[in-house]
Amino acid sequence: MLRDFLAGNTNIDPAKLAGAAGLPNDPEMVAHLIEQLQSALQNSGDGINWGLALEQAKGLAERSSVVSLPAERSALDQAFHVAALWLDDVTFVSELTAEPKLMSRQEWVIATMPLWTQLAEPVATSIANSLTEVLQQSAPDDLGEMIDNASQLMRNVGGTLFAMQLGQVVGQLSTEAVSGGDIGIPLLGSADGADQQAVLLPQNVVAFSSGLDIPIDQVQLYLAVRELAHARLFRHAKWLRLQLLTSITEFAQGIRIDTDRLEALAADFDPNNPDELREAMTSGALIPPKSDDQLAALARLETTLALIEGWVDVVTAAATSRLPSSGAIAETVRRRRASGGPAESAFATLVGLELRPRRLREAADMWQQVTDAVGAEKRDGLWSHPDLIPTGDDIDDPAALIARITDTTAEPDDVDQAIEDLLNDDTSERPHED
Repeated sequence: MLRDFLAGNTNIDPAKLAGAAGLPNDPEMVAHLIEQLQSALQNSGDGINWGLALEQAKGLAERSSVVSLPAERSALDQAFHVAALWLDDVTFVSELTAEPKLMSRQEWVIATMPLWTQLAEPVATSIANSLTEVLQQSAPDDLGEMIDNASQLMRNVGGTLFAMQLGQVVGQLSTEAVSGGDIGIPLLGSADGADQQAVLLPQNVVAFSSGLDIPIDQVQLYLAVRELAHARLFRHAKWLRLQLLTSITEFAQGIRIDTDRLEALAADFDPNNPDELREAMTSGALIPPKSDDQLAALARLETTLALIEGWVDVVTAAATSRLPSSGAIAETVRRRRASGGPAESAFATLVGLELRPRRLREAADMWQQVTDAVGAEKRDGLWSHPDLIPTGDDIDDPAALIARITDTTAEPDDVDQAIEDLLNDDTSERPHED
């Protein structure tokens, strides 16, 4: 199909094109894809057209959006107000400076797309480079000179395909996400963490509630508490967002495309049967096994995500203890988070990274034990500095963490001294040592 495009033939079976691109066989979408590919052939610029991804995602979000009823929005506004009061009773982290928001699916797409493109760009660049390399190496002799002179064109075509795929994923995610912190990372707010934003999507909250035999006002309150807790944590620990995104970036920088596998697919590709190519693209088979550096970055990321969501679970449980159905809602949220929706799985395939807190339950148990042993204030003080947060070993052995926090007899090392300085109430009254 790419060869036909190079030759100026755009009379391509739309269903086959959609299948090879990993997109739904939607006539309107395929027509738009062909239009964008033709535009890519004429484009002399460089880089991925992320505006195309935004356009694609907004179109999908708008297509499935309905206007929220005033009563629904009023109920969620009130839920945020009550949630803030309940959290004040059980947490010692900073309050938000920005008012919580209610967003439509399209507004959510516009607000979160900058971060999605940041996460996806390393993979998009790798795909474009690999596509150019493979076509240059495996092109027939009669097209060799044309391919040699068309590397920029092929980068544009590859980038266009990737942008539309990302737009498809983010557009679908907008129909599944109920809040700004739904996938664990802070999608909204400033880069320095100073202006974290709590957000709920009324339409998706209704959809989430429809499958539960629980009064919707309880679901609204629970989700509002959980979202506020997540946003407050990132407002309090301003360094946390950067640390999380750094781990993701370190992982993404090591992503590459298996050019040998891509060459094999190109050599054997049957235009009349694109299933093998579609399967390779949608299964992530073109991304080789993770390197040691990637595995280390992934381990750090998974531990951090588990610590964040485990803390949010414990705090939310404490704040919503007066809700009769809080336990049932919590279990639904945990199961949903552990499995991810179809769009989140598609994003994982697209960038080779699953944002899964695999040790969520163990981390939540650790935070609960810390709370029971030293109280909520000292528990939340552990988020005051990156050197103080628990590690994977602490998740395995909460008793050792509690012993470090409570031990006043051992000679403190630098980290222990920092914990003592930050957690003891009488720190400000101590004389300074020379």
